[in-house]
Amino acid sequence: MDKGMCLFMKNAPYLVTEREFVNPGKGSAFVRLKLKSLTTGQTLQETIRTNDSVEEASVADRNAQFMYADAQDYHFMDTDNYEQFAVPREGMEDKQFYLQEGHTYYITEWEGKYIDVKIPYKIVLTVSEAQDALKGDTVSGATKTVTLETGLSVRVPIFIKQGEKVMINTESNEYVERVNS
Repeated sequence: MDKGMCLFMKNAPYLVTEREFVNPGKGSAFVRLKLKSLTTGQTLQETIRTNDSVEEASVADRNAQFMYADAQDYHFMDTDNYEQFAVPREGMEDKQFYLQEGHTYYITEWEGKYIDVKIPYKIVLTVSEAQDALKGDTVSGATKTVTLETGLSVRVPIFIKQGEKVMINTESNEYVERVNS
């Protein structure tokens, strides 16, 4: 059971987000898992003994290009056969800040339903709104809030200007570094 693996538990597919192998001095070894439901987005923690069996979920990933979003769905085009399809926004509202028109993502399908859009761990976005740093505001580690091209607001160092590209950690929604293009 590795991080990123899909398991079938409680009649639904779960993504393993964290895994810790524990081998206590007494008793049998076990694995502590942090799981995210691919259908509801909820997280849960499970402890599984090494002699317990776990079923792997039969999910399929599809490579697709993001086209646009409307009020209910994200619209994609399969990069292999150019088929267009929609992925419901419900349960994936947080993905909107990382989907960029024309970029390719993996779409997870389970039992004929699209249940997840896999976003890269780090993504580069352009700063669309940023106030200039004030003269004399030189406190070490000073930050300001900027708005990125997708509407996401993040705290960045004060030297970041409008039009610059920044790398963002998509799991924490935090600034990583400025990107020179």
